[in-house]
This record gives sequence, structure tokens and C-alpha cells, in this order.
Amino acid sequence: MDEIRKVKSITLWIFIVPFFALNACLILITQFHDLFPNQENIIFNTIPYIDGGASISRTARVFPTYLIFKPAMFLTSYLLIKYWIYNKKIISNLDLKNKNLNKILFFGIGSAIFLILHSFFLGIKFDFVSYKLFRRVVILLFVVFEIVAQAYLVITLYKLKEKFLKYINLNFLKMKAILVSTLIIVALASIPIISFPGNTHIKHALEWNYFVGVIAFYLLTFFMWKKEQ
Repeated sequence: MDEIRKVKSITLWIFIVPFFALNACLILITQFHDLFPNQENIIFNTIPYIDGGASISRTARVFPTYLIFKPAMFLTSYLLIKYWIYNKKIISNLDLKNKNLNKILFFGIGSAIFLILHSFFLGIKFDFVSYKLFRRVVILLFVVFEIVAQAYLVITLYKLKEKFLKYINLNFLKMKAILVSTLIIVALASIPIISFPGNTHIKHALEWNYFVGVIAFYLLTFFMWKKEQ
């Protein structure tokens, strides 16, 4: 199927683009302070994956880091939309009436739209409580829609694995199932932590590692689909 080749060709970029963009922003804001006109924006040495010294938004919302982060997220969103459309076509080729097809597309494209909204409004300040709430809701919905889409896709592929045997590496499909299950468990277990004030460093470290976990799904997708069909 031509869609499989197309999916495989973009999944690696869905991982690479946001991963390198985010970490490039981190390196710039912690190591190249002279690039920042407003020295209040700089961050001193931190490894947020471990110490939670800064949030993702704190790293990426200021000049010049947003010049890297925002275009990267817009590109990632575009690739995500194509990814979910291709996956719907792949599944429909073998099971046209699959009940999860529309759910996969709805939540997948929805997650990309929320990522676009989050990236667009990142760094734009309005002194309204409703605006701050809106931004929090948008990023929350991005995570929820993304995880739900990933879960539906893994469940669907697993149910159809006999039909996909010549196309996929089952070991990587199992790894994707473990990853998504872990992301869901971590999300649920984190509700008490993120719902109350305090624990700032824990929240930041969780945010960075969770983001990598979400995009690692696409790295596993790259290895799951076989080169030769």
C-alpha cells in the first residue's frame, strides 16, 4: 500500500522536528545568553528532564527561541494531520467498516489543531483570567486528543494484526501498546500533582519527559512498518 510508504516517510520527522527544536531552544536559552535582548528571559544551567528547572513554555516562548519552536510545531502539526489521514486510509483498505476509523481521524486531527493553537498563542500575553484558562485547556486537550488517537490506532492495528502481518513488525506494535499504556497511567497518576499548587519542579520534569514519550510513539511507528511489502 502506498499509504504505508507515505506514513513511514513522515513519522521519523514527526519525532525529529519537535525533539530537536525543543532541545535547541533549551540549549540557546541556557548557554547562549548574549542572543537574548531581554536578559530576564535567560535560564541558567538546567536539565529540566531531571531537575525540572524550567517549563517547556518558559524555554520556547521568548525571542529568539520562539523563532525555532513555533515554525517547528506548525510543521509538526501539518505532518500529524497527514499522518492520521494516511492511517485511516491504511486501515480502510483492509477493513472499510472498522468502527474506530472516524474516531482515529477525529482525535488525531483534533490533536494537531490544538497544537497549532497552543503554538500560535505561546508568548502572547493578555491579562485576562479567561485567556490563561483558555491556553491551559488547549494544551490539555492536545495531550488528551493525542493519547486517545494513539490508543485507538494501536487497538485497531492490534485487532487487525493478522491482516497486517506482512506489513508490520509485531514487536514494535507491542512496544507502541506498552508506551501508550504507560502514558495513560502516568497521566492519570499525575492528576493529583498537577491539580494543586506547588511541586513546580516535579511538574516541569514530568512535562518534558511526557512530551518525549508522546512523540516517541512516532519513532516506534517508523520502525514498525516494514520497508518491503
